[in-house]
Amino acid sequence: MQIKIEARHLNGLTVITHPDVFEDERGFFLEAFRADQFSELGLPTNFVQDNHSRSQRNVLRGLHFQWDPPMGKLMRVTQGAAYLVAVDIRKGSPTLGQWYGMEVSAENKKQIWAPAGFARGFYVISDYAEIQYKCTGIYNNKAESGIRWNDPRIGIAWPVENPDALILSEKDRKARTLEEWLASPESDYFQFKE
Repeated sequence: MQIKIEARHLNGLTVITHPDVFEDERGFFLEAFRADQFSELGLPTNFVQDNHSRSQRNVLRGLHFQWDPPMGKLMRVTQGAAYLVAVDIRKGSPTLGQWYGMEVSAENKKQIWAPAGFARGFYVISDYAEIQYKCTGIYNNKAESGIRWNDPRIGIAWPVENPDALILSEKDRKARTLEEWLASPESDYFQFKE
């Protein structure tokens, strides 16, 4: 079995595929994570927390990030389909404020690695979706924040058919803009490094 990189984007964001999916009448089997293969591909192997969420159609979560400890996330969809997005929020990055998004589903079995310094979010496009993500940092609610999902400076092209039907948390509705984040002292935690 061989985990492979499909593409790299925004100086750190990585799309991972699993070409060796074994399927038969019983179902399927794949290796979602192998430390030896991730290490060979230059990806992290020290994950300290696994998260699992379930959301219904039209739920949009994000764009979330954490700076202390810095948290990277390896994201995948295990039920349904969602549009996963990551935005570069690292000061000094040549791709600061740029985003990447793609549909990830239980069917295509892709994963996206977004290191610390990226704000992440998703929009559920199936009746419901379950998203699982491995994290490189333990959750700390005192050192987390978010960027507004519809910040015009970023301009994410979410596949939202009816914006009035969006389901957002109050926290996500009140998230700050990228400019407000960059003006905060906490943004110094994310400096771009070659």
